Amino acid sequence: MSKVKIVTDSGARFSEAELKEFDMQIVPLSVEIDGTIYQDGVSITSEKFLDLMKESKELPHTSQPSIGSFQEAYEKAADGDEDVEILSLHISSGLSGTVNAASQASALVRNKVVAFDTRSADRSEAFVVLAAARVAAAGGSMDEVLAAAEKARDETYIYLSFRTLDNMVAGGRLSKTQGLIGNLLNIKVGAFVDKEGKVDVAVKGRGMKTLNKFNDDVIEKMKGFKTMKHIGVSHAGIPEEAQALADRLNEIWPDMDILVSTTSPLISTHTGLGALAILFEAE
Repeated sequence: MSKVKIVTDSGARFSEAELKEFDMQIVPLSVEIDGTIYQDGVSITSEKFLDLMKESKELPHTSQPSIGSFQEAYEKAADGDEDVEILSLHISSGLSGTVNAASQASALVRNKVVAFDTRSADRSEAFVVLAAARVAAAGGSMDEVLAAAEKARDETYIYLSFRTLDNMVAGGRLSKTQGLIGNLLNIKVGAFVDKEGKVDVAVKGRGMKTLNKFNDDVIEKMKGFKTMKHIGVSHAGIPEEAQALADRLNEIWPDMDILVSTTSPLISTHTGLGALAILFEAE
């Protein structure tokens, strides 16, 4: 009987308890800043990355793991057992080429490997990975584990807000003129990740009132779901505000264990400092 093992990437945000509970291989994403390449979660923390990004004159460069890194992770997960099947779940293809590298690496190992696009990131990516990991830990087949991942993917949502357009301009997502005008006018942006895993702007306006109303609207949407399964709050350098938002959410869902975490270097690079995200799984 085959056993399913889980591989994912460092774009997902897990609690220490989850990492201890589930047998997962995590392949680190890479980031280059001021000419030095770091591995996310290995040679640099998310907090240290933010410190370096504040001082950097250029936008950091992020990249997916090498095919060899995935091959190594698959071989470690299988541990010589050819009956092991591997589900490799990764950050949205709309943000990174990681899932494609994972798929290419599958041809280099004897074990069956299925590469899966979570179409998500950060804590929401973790929701999908954990749904699969629970079924795998219970002895589920690949079909059953995949079904759990697909269901969680369909039920996962990301809403994020960011306060500066500098990184979007540097990353080519806005023209320099748009960014200059936006920053001069104190423009703030609220966005969401669509079901294809791409970031779409939902609202934009002047000042923090725009973002406060955006978060209010997101919370009202959350109240409309029949069952709230999991909630996360992630941020890029504003831990106090993130915790305050989590506390507010806990007043509505008091039994929810909400993980507050600093987002990954890849996401911070896209959003810039001051980004804040509400991530949840609900039906």
